[in-house]
Amino acid sequence: MLETIKYLIGSAGPSGFGSKSTAEQVTETCGDLRSITAIITGGTSGIGAETARVLAKRGARVILPARSMKNAEETRGRIVTECPEAEIIVMALDLSSVNSVTNFVTRFHSIGFPLNLLINNAGKFAEEHAISEDGVEMTFATNYLGHFVLTKMLMKKMVETAKETGIEGRIVNVSSAIHGWFTGDVISYLAHICRNKSEYDATRAYALSKLANVFHTNELARRLKEMDANVTVNCVHPGVVRTRLTREREGFLTDLVFFLASKLLKTIPQAAATTCYVATHPRLVNVSGKYFADCNETSTSKLGSNITEASRLWAVSELMISKGPKAAFDLINNLEF
Repeated sequence: MLETIKYLIGSAGPSGFGSKSTAEQVTETCGDLRSITAIITGGTSGIGAETARVLAKRGARVILPARSMKNAEETRGRIVTECPEAEIIVMALDLSSVNSVTNFVTRFHSIGFPLNLLINNAGKFAEEHAISEDGVEMTFATNYLGHFVLTKMLMKKMVETAKETGIEGRIVNVSSAIHGWFTGDVISYLAHICRNKSEYDATRAYALSKLANVFHTNELARRLKEMDANVTVNCVHPGVVRTRLTREREGFLTDLVFFLASKLLKTIPQAAATTCYVATHPRLVNVSGKYFADCNETSTSKLGSNITEASRLWAVSELMISKGPKAAFDLINNLEF
């Protein structure tokens, strides 16, 4: 009850920020970001677009990968209108396609930019069962596997940039508190939804993908520490964004329910705050492998903190890439871990 009250009133936590803090507020003390190059997936709308706008406003060079170049150019136009000096580069990327991710990274490397900040923000909720061109369930392919491949292929550049500049590199994986809704065996369920559309549960598939983001964060943090790399990785829950309520409302009781529900939701600037805080705040130097909500460190689900499962998923993910994602569900089904 106390935590709910703190959330509703936006009470500040140890970081000095809380649920009502905005992305602009949490970046006020981050300093000039003109030496920073950031890649932000899913940056053409919602939380991602606000993250891109605020980082660009603080001076960062922002790379906007997108499936829709039209949407990306429109986002770029809005940011540049507000911040004429902003450097926004639009590039094509479909995270559900390993080939598209590979092509994006090749093009990015050809430009010759450094890379200080990678924000894996893009997300998809597939209400109907769908399989990617690589043979992977679409929600998992977009929310997790595409980001896994992207991060893996950009890691060398991030480590090099940090070493050459002395500026800590940061990776931010946007997950969700919904990761805690998933229970059961991760690999078995992944194999099931890659093979079968029967009994597909969209919410469970989404929760699995967000749990995978948490696992990715924990295992990558361990590996970066072993490498002694000046790069950190953390995971965030942005909160639930306030959207227009379209349902017809009748009567005082229904109005009251909608009013109370609205207080639990965030505006987009509030929802982007935790991502921007973790990406830029000086307080988080050398902080890695943590999970944040409302701009403060918190705990994952019990399963989310399981380092064995995190390592297990990493191994399966690498097999998906090395052996060919189209054969992923066969490998998962036949291998024992």
